[in-house]
Amino acid sequence: MLDFFKIKRDTPLPFKSETLITESTYVVIDTELTGLNLRKDEIISIGAVKMFGQRIDLGDTFHRLIKPSTAFNPESVIVHGITPSDVREAESIDTILSEFIDFCDDNILLGHCILIDINFINREMKRVLGIELRNAAIDTFHVYEWLRHRQSEDRCFASPPKDASLNEIAHCFGISVRRAHDALMDAFITAQLFQRFIPLLGRFGVVSVGDLCRLGNPKGGDLFRKSGEIANF
Repeated sequence: MLDFFKIKRDTPLPFKSETLITESTYVVIDTELTGLNLRKDEIISIGAVKMFGQRIDLGDTFHRLIKPSTAFNPESVIVHGITPSDVREAESIDTILSEFIDFCDDNILLGHCILIDINFINREMKRVLGIELRNAAIDTFHVYEWLRHRQSEDRCFASPPKDASLNEIAHCFGISVRRAHDALMDAFITAQLFQRFIPLLGRFGVVSVGDLCRLGNPKGGDLFRKSGEIANF
């Protein structure tokens, strides 16, 4: 278990930048939280689904409810619909982490505003395992923003949603969404959104995962938000 963590702790996982986007495996992730305060809030659900290129593998998913050690934020319950009674018999994050990491393996991680998920996961990983995720990661919102500056004729980009929420953007692309948040369902919606993005990226010559990771870098997305600061490669 966790064999790939035996290599140097701060070494990124193996990554072939020349691999085609359509020939790479991804793990699309989402978390539900007690709140957004990284110091005191906790993960209460993790959902993930695997993709190979544009194909979503609904037979290979991960979904766990998690019992937090802190109290629920009533406002967050309204968002995700998970109550204290729902997780009363659930396992702690300490038990679930290794299973989640094994599911992700060395694949590229995808998520909508994924830095939030990664920050909470890494906090727990450092506490429990003394290490952080070293997988390459892609933020589908940053990909959306990059495309928006190049697809002004498309209605979903010409009149973008009022906010960056996954459901608002997905709805514009004709993807069915549910009102209540669910980690696995949100991961599935994100995967469908990425399906829509792949052929659009190809129109602009973005066909390798190396280019995809550069424009979708969760920590570098600000480079692509303003038309005067869009990077070329």
